[in-house]
Amino acid sequence: MNRTAWLQDRRMEKFRAVLSRWERKELSANEAGELLGISERQFRRYRHRFDENGLAGLADRRLGKASAKRVPVDKIAWMLGQYRTHHMGWNVKHFHEHLQRQHDFGWGYTWTKLQLHAAGLVERSTRRGPHRRKRPRKPCVGMMLHQDGSLHAWLEGAPELDLIVTLDDATSKIYSAFLVEQEGTVSTLRALLEVFTAEGLASSLYTDRGSHYFYTPVAGEAVDKTRLTQVGRALERLGIEHIPAYSPQARGRSERMFATLQGRLPKELDFAGIHDIEAANRYIREVYLPRHNAQFATPPQFPESGFVAVSDPASLADILCIEQDRVVARDNTVAYEGRCLQLPQSPARAHYVKANVKVREYPDGTLAVFHGPRRLARYTAKGEQIAQVPATPSVTPCSPPSRRGLARAEIVKPQERRPSLTAAARGVTANGQVGTKKRPLDRTKKLTKKQSHSPPIAT
Repeated sequence: MNRTAWLQDRRMEKFRAVLSRWERKELSANEAGELLGISERQFRRYRHRFDENGLAGLADRRLGKASAKRVPVDKIAWMLGQYRTHHMGWNVKHFHEHLQRQHDFGWGYTWTKLQLHAAGLVERSTRRGPHRRKRPRKPCVGMMLHQDGSLHAWLEGAPELDLIVTLDDATSKIYSAFLVEQEGTVSTLRALLEVFTAEGLASSLYTDRGSHYFYTPVAGEAVDKTRLTQVGRALERLGIEHIPAYSPQARGRSERMFATLQGRLPKELDFAGIHDIEAANRYIREVYLPRHNAQFATPPQFPESGFVAVSDPASLADILCIEQDRVVARDNTVAYEGRCLQLPQSPARAHYVKANVKVREYPDGTLAVFHGPRRLARYTAKGEQIAQVPATPSVTPCSPPSRRGLARAEIVKPQERRPSLTAAARGVTANGQVGTKKRPLDRTKKLTKKQSHSPPIAT
């Protein structure tokens, strides 16, 4: 017995119970209609139909008839064929949105889901777990950013890749998303540089406790905020609070976003025929993100922005990078990660042997060597020099100069030595003499007081 027939039997039994009470004059016609959920007039109609045809007269006359709004069979077959041929594995919501956008599909989401369930193409979702209270969103954009990576088979036929996503807590708007082979310090700094350059500096950053984010002395325990990683050092210089999450449930907003992305983005990339990382990142940036944010981003509670504009966005690259200390070797080279960086000649000083320098590795892979605030040279990812000493110094606001007088490289001519006080006059040649001139032997010594009062010696 299906649900429709069972409900029909229940309505008949209830009508007979109420009708018997009406016949015993326990209920009026108006009260009997209220118990059945119908009007008094409809109750009278049911009484007449029951008197004429019995229980068969109470059957719903709409049963067994095709609805006037019924979808044609050929349309149902076309929809199921589209799913089997081009969209197998898509979730129902994503599939329905695609049909509406590409084919002006006019039937509802619930009808589409029921048809796919009846055809056995989509499994029914399991019952959800217990209800959890969500953390309230931040009231303004820029007050908190979420950043995380998700390892998944984003490209058809390619190995699993990491999708690095940076989104706003107030609106769930994704500011940056790109694919990399492995999540790490470089991918994190690259994402932060994209967001801070375009939007400004945020108030805080919420991440997991990965080794490139925090140093954790004991696994599973609190992080050590005194021992900063490269990401922590950059955020501290910029004045951005770095907040660690201690469970996946604490990052529920970003985890739910990744569930949406894993269900939609691989299908979109495969449908567009994209199978390499560079083309996928371009598609995500130019096509997918604008559409995704328009659909899933929510308006903030207050229109004010928590982002702080950067006066010189170019200076962010010197902060959002990997920075390590090195000592220059005797041949004016710097060893860095298996590469030998040769320092060029500089007019500022004769050499940099044994000088303490800093090597900065930027998110695009290029390198630079700094001595204090001065950039000595730039290199490619392979260690080949790509630029000479710049005419203007680097503008790094957080690196104080090591000593004064290094604002501009200038060659100072040596001053002429002043003549000695004992030197001969011009044009006069004197005999060469080595050492101090001795006194003559017959020079009279100065008499003492006792010798001056002694009587003369008679001859």
